[in-house]
Amino acid sequence: MRAGIRVNVGCGQSPTPGWSNIDNSLTVRLARSPLAFLLRSKRDYVERARRDNIAYGTARKLPFADGAVEVVYSSHMLEHLDRREAREFLLEAKRVLAPGRRIRIVVPDLAKAVENYTDSGDGDAFMLAIHMHNDRPVGTRQTLGHAIAGFREHRWMYDARSLSALLTELGYREVASFPAGETGIADPGALDLRERADESLYVEGVA
Repeated sequence: MRAGIRVNVGCGQSPTPGWSNIDNSLTVRLARSPLAFLLRSKRDYVERARRDNIAYGTARKLPFADGAVEVVYSSHMLEHLDRREAREFLLEAKRVLAPGRRIRIVVPDLAKAVENYTDSGDGDAFMLAIHMHNDRPVGTRQTLGHAIAGFREHRWMYDARSLSALLTELGYREVASFPAGETGIADPGALDLRERADESLYVEGVA
């Protein structure tokens, strides 16, 4: 039997079966409230949040005791945090991880995006691919929606070297980049080790 909790932080609509799945979306926050009827356009996500028991929570305050967690996994979430927020999350993950246990971070690979840009020379496609564009909201509805949902574009981008350096700086050991489908996690179970493989990089470290 596994010794600790396994957590998918920022799971969105891709929770990992058998894990503790956490997301900070408004949909998850309201899924079990009387206001859920306001989310008619998100009905499928509301049902998934209820069915798969996705819990509302933030990456910078994980609801676990020190050393209680066996694995922290996060896919395509870190790039939505600014540099300060990213450090806070990675330190919070280190707090909840038991000594010797692993974190696995999946993010869009900046190196792949740059390679595609170099091949195509299409600057607009590059900016769209890295999601650093952020059109200002227009009109009352968009402004209110932006205020409620928050900033959903990318705040920072990483390649394998820069993400590995950040984890190392924050005290993680045995930091390494893995090919899609490979991991140092013992018995990964239902964890998707190839999540968004065409655009992603995979870095792990030990607390």
